[in-house]
Amino acid sequence: MDSTTPTAITNGVKVSVKTFYIDQQKSKLQRQYVFAYRVFIENCSAHTIQLKRRHWHIFDANGKIRQVEGVGVVGEQPILEPNEIHQYDSWTYFTTPIGKMNGTFLMQRLSDDREFEVVIPTFKMAVPYKLN
Repeated sequence: MDSTTPTAITNGVKVSVKTFYIDQQKSKLQRQYVFAYRVFIENCSAHTIQLKRRHWHIFDANGKIRQVEGVGVVGEQPILEPNEIHQYDSWTYFTTPIGKMNGTFLMQRLSDDREFEVVIPTFKMAVPYKLN
């Protein structure tokens, strides 16, 4: 990860996110800006853990907030041994060319079934020509 990659460490779990704009044809009636993001989850703790749930807050530039909550990530509930990294790709859309996301993962320590939250850092997404 480079210094511009949003990263957070909570309870021994490091989460970093990289984003990518997906340029595609847009309808004049339904303008959507699509972004992919790659999440890296690194278990820096001494315990084996499992990702159980996710909760996202998705903000567009007009102040609209969507929330997405559910089991696992992209259909999986990965188990991470100490020092192991899990990565996955997903996507979202905005009706504005700029937006941001953040959230939490609910993790479980397998040795004692203790559940804890891990922060997903805020990451911004912007259509490249909006950054000039």
